[in-house]
Amino acid sequence: MSRIGKIPVTIPASVKVDIKGRCVSVDGPKGKLKFDAPKRSIVVVQGDKVVVTRDGDDSEAKALHGLTRSIVQNMVKGVSDGFVKKLEIQGVGFKAVVQGKNVNLTLGYSHPLLYPIPDQIKVTVEENTKVTIEGPDKQVVGLVASEIRAYYPPEPYKGKGVRYVGEKVKRKEGKTVQ
Repeated sequence: MSRIGKIPVTIPASVKVDIKGRCVSVDGPKGKLKFDAPKRSIVVVQGDKVVVTRDGDDSEAKALHGLTRSIVQNMVKGVSDGFVKKLEIQGVGFKAVVQGKNVNLTLGYSHPLLYPIPDQIKVTVEENTKVTIEGPDKQVVGLVASEIRAYYPPEPYKGKGVRYVGEKVKRKEGKTVQ
C-alpha cells in the first residue's frame, strides 16, 4: 500500500464531509470545497475519519491513492484552519494596494498591474509592501501567490521584485569596470 494513502484523515468536529459517488465535498468554518476523486480511488467516511483505498495494485493506482488522500487532507485542513502565503515587495516605488476585488500592483512598469482576486481568497496588504493571501484551497492560494510573484520575480543584481517571505535570492556582482 501507499505509505501516505493508508493513513486515515481525521475529521475535526467543526468539519462535515459528504461523499456522493466520486464527489467529495468538505464543509467547514472557512468555506466549502469539492473534489472529484479519480476512478481508481475509493473514498469512504468511517466515523470521524476519511479512509482512501484503491482498486488495483498497478503503479497508476498506487500514485493516485496517495494523491487522493493528500488532496482530501488539504481540503479538511483548509476548511478548518485555512492556508496562508505571504509575499514581500522590494524596490523603490514598488507597492501593492487592494481595490475592491483587485490587487493594484505598482512594480516599475509604465502602467499599474491589476490582478483579479478569485472567490474564497482574501488578500490583505500591510505597509504597501507585505501581501498576505489566505483561503481554504491550498492550490488556489499557491496559484495566486505565484501569479503575483511572476509579474516581477526577484532579480539577482539589485534584489528588486516580488518574493515569498523568507525566500533567499542569490545575489550577483555587476560588471567590473577596468
